Amino acid sequence: MQRGAVAHPDQAGGPAGQTPPRRAPELIRLQAVLRAARFHGIDLDVRDFAGEPDDPAPSIPALARWVEENGGTARGMRLQWRELVRLHDVPPVVLMFADGSAGLMVGADEAAGVVWLADPFASPEAPPVAIDALRLEAVWTGDVLLVRGQHDSTRPEPPVDFAWLRRLVLGERRLLRDVVLSSVVISVLAIFPPLIVMQVIDRVVNFHSMATLVSLTGLVVVMAVYEILLTHARREITLVLTTRLDTRISLAVFDRLLALPLEFFEREQAGNIIDRISAIYKVRQFMTGKLLGTFLDLFTLLVVLPFLFWLSATLAWMTVVGAALIGVIILLAMPTVGRLINRQIRAEMARSAALYETVAGIRTVKTLALEPVRRAVWDEKTADVVTASLDAGRMGNWVGTAVMPLDLFINRGIILIGAYMAITSTTSGMEAGALMAFMMLGGRVAAPLVSMARLIDDLNEVRAALAETGSVLNRPTETRALTTGLRPPLHGALSFANVCFTYPGASAPALDDITFSVPAGTMLGLVGRSGSGKSTITRLLQGVSRNYTGHLRLDGIDLREINLTYLRRSCGVVLQDNFLFRGTIRDNIIAGRPGLTLEDVVRAARLAGAEEFIERMPAGFDTWIEEGSTNISGGQRQRLAIARAVISDPKLMILDEATSALDPESEAVVNANLRHLARGRTMVIVSHRLASLVECHQICVLDHGQVVDIGTHAELLGRCAIYRTLWMQQNRLPETGGPPLATMQGDAA
Repeated sequence: MQRGAVAHPDQAGGPAGQTPPRRAPELIRLQAVLRAARFHGIDLDVRDFAGEPDDPAPSIPALARWVEENGGTARGMRLQWRELVRLHDVPPVVLMFADGSAGLMVGADEAAGVVWLADPFASPEAPPVAIDALRLEAVWTGDVLLVRGQHDSTRPEPPVDFAWLRRLVLGERRLLRDVVLSSVVISVLAIFPPLIVMQVIDRVVNFHSMATLVSLTGLVVVMAVYEILLTHARREITLVLTTRLDTRISLAVFDRLLALPLEFFEREQAGNIIDRISAIYKVRQFMTGKLLGTFLDLFTLLVVLPFLFWLSATLAWMTVVGAALIGVIILLAMPTVGRLINRQIRAEMARSAALYETVAGIRTVKTLALEPVRRAVWDEKTADVVTASLDAGRMGNWVGTAVMPLDLFINRGIILIGAYMAITSTTSGMEAGALMAFMMLGGRVAAPLVSMARLIDDLNEVRAALAETGSVLNRPTETRALTTGLRPPLHGALSFANVCFTYPGASAPALDDITFSVPAGTMLGLVGRSGSGKSTITRLLQGVSRNYTGHLRLDGIDLREINLTYLRRSCGVVLQDNFLFRGTIRDNIIAGRPGLTLEDVVRAARLAGAEEFIERMPAGFDTWIEEGSTNISGGQRQRLAIARAVISDPKLMILDEATSALDPESEAVVNANLRHLARGRTMVIVSHRLASLVECHQICVLDHGQVVDIGTHAELLGRCAIYRTLWMQQNRLPETGGPPLATMQGDAA
């Protein structure tokens, strides 16, 4: 195969006599996936791709995650040529090449022995190239990526419950099958040592047969080797199984958490949410620990129990009945124990929430000397946990005490009865060797039976933990809005028509019949008293709240019809108190666009006025930002937030009190940069400081959720009483009474 035709498609397809510049292999691979996704109606943006830092070429898992984050499905596979050439009428298939690039297979002809590859960067009308097996296998790794269309958005998301967990577990059918097979073989091998012991006692010891002893010793050694190897294999498979289940559960839980709307996180305590989500790990530990162990021991029970009945039906029935009685006792105590465990879990969650709140607000605790207050809260929560733990523990202790006689009977009493039967072997047929064999196998049977009975008790805690996790994850998510919808090119024209919105639980609407419109490229200021609805408008523009009435359009398209992920990535948002992640300055600036380069970072920092102070830092853009941004000033943090917002060159920017917490010097720097940032984009600026809005093309005055007036600064000073009052309050000096209104109007004009 000609590498230039597929691995480096930029070398082909151009005008005759011209050689286009070579593209990097990783860009070719990304473009191939982008083309395959576009075939299914999925629009990808290369700047959104987040690969592994140490991987020079985009890996299949990273590419699949990129597709799935945008609403599609993708699966990596390894194929042989004979399998690949049979893919006749299939959507485009991405073939991975050894140099890190990729090709796009658009067809195959098994009779001719060729596949048809398209240049990922070429026009869709460009003819594909026929490649045979010899030339393809010279560069093809055998890996392919299959891209499919969007998920069924009409299907409701399954609730997080035992059925959800069962589906995750059944996703590892092959490993479960291997574990079961190895457990069955080990269980069968477990029968032979007791049999050999029985023969040693009844035949070798009684008849002093050295030849039989040697034969049995050799058999024991051989079976021991097999059992050791099988046990090691089962442990290895079980370890892989539990690790994969842990990964599946962790990824599913975190994806579901990220899909929850922002309104939920604003209403709930962060510590409470974290503790409820962490409860899923109790379920995971139960599934991969006690449940899996008991499930495997069950096969031992099924294999060994018939052999016990063959040795002595009387002793075997005693063992089964004793374990059954243990189960009855636990079942009777289960409702009470379950209530106490639920109470204990809720008390522990409340204490964890108090701890998180204290750590998150430690600066306020220290500056206001609130240590005694927080200590009193912690003492109260700890007392609740101790009381609940004692009650649950005491109930469990009573259950354990009631079960203990039966447990002792199974482990010790049955042996004494067996000894009696061996002494009176003339009637029972129980010999000393059979008794020893029963003792060895009885423990293997009694332990699973008791574990199964006690497993019921553990289900109480697991059910409670799963219910707590479900109380968070089973809430309505934004998954459908995040993965479906339109992705039109945005310019920034905004239109509100009779928009009304009321927060859940509120008696009065936050927005009441809001109607106004501004063209693309407008600097729009939002002003008004506290609670007038300024921030609510910005929330609607970001898609945070979508249950409004009326029509809110962006470039003539209803905002609720636009893909939510696409909308938020197309908007740059700067808040009053912006959060920076622990990491380098560069990582924070490209947090939303991990595929961008250092040149993009520098350009964004220059636009935000942050390049100057970044260059003065010892490590420049690699300077590490500590947790809470304690090693940079408030003004520097705001400028980094602005750089993070503009790095994707958004056509719509929202600044919600972005300068209110800054000192005058930092505010002057940020305001000076706004004029440069406003070129070619729509800006919505919320500010209580009217001086920062004077240069806005339009200023919208809000009061009690309604639009009072909209116009320029000079127009509003002349005709809007609310705006004029706010301007006078902010510009009149208390000592002098301030300049007269006519002077201010003249200056503004």
